[in-house]
Amino acid sequence: MRRTERLFQIIQILRRHRAPVTGQALAEELEVSLRTLYRDMAELIAQRVPIRGEAGTGYVLDTGYDMPPLMLTADELEAAVLGAQWVAVRGDEALARGARDLIAKLTVAVPRDLQPVIVDAGLVPVSFKTRAEDSFDVSIVRQAIRGQAKVLMDYGDETGNITRRTVWPFLIAYSEDIRMVCAWCELRQDFRHFRTDRVKRQEMLDERFPERVATLRKRWKDQREKLRT
Repeated sequence: MRRTERLFQIIQILRRHRAPVTGQALAEELEVSLRTLYRDMAELIAQRVPIRGEAGTGYVLDTGYDMPPLMLTADELEAAVLGAQWVAVRGDEALARGARDLIAKLTVAVPRDLQPVIVDAGLVPVSFKTRAEDSFDVSIVRQAIRGQAKVLMDYGDETGNITRRTVWPFLIAYSEDIRMVCAWCELRQDFRHFRTDRVKRQEMLDERFPERVATLRKRWKDQREKLRT
């Protein structure tokens, strides 16, 4: 869980309780250390969230506190909805469902005067290319990227030859007609791109790869820049 998500979750937990909630109880629910929890509480208080209490006694959120409303301009909202509509068509099943849910949440979260921007959207993504169908559940790769887990796959190249690869995925690239998993390939000892419609079999392994995802992305970008020069 990212820190911003965790800070929001702390507020949600305190909302559920009228009595003070101990730091230990909060840390256990969030699955973090007490030290991390105390840092998070200090950050919330510094942001003027009305939390009373301190380490050892418990925390309580002042009655009546609420998160500020979602403030978006019409341009920002149109950009968000257009992007979500594109993902709803081009993403894997789980990602597409998330995009549709996002649009539904935006509809009720924005002020009433901005709701027509979503309901009567004047921007719609279109495509003139046939979308290649994924041959496996791409959401598994997204989970692997978040968890820094290795993926075992049987991959067919353009000639139909199939090789077994253990890869370290760090990015999924979406184009209009295909999607590619960008990963470090243990077999080739180099970066490789795997089309999601050519994966014959895949399995997320329990083994984590040693490099951070951000480091792999930087190395990949640096390599691509050198190839362009």
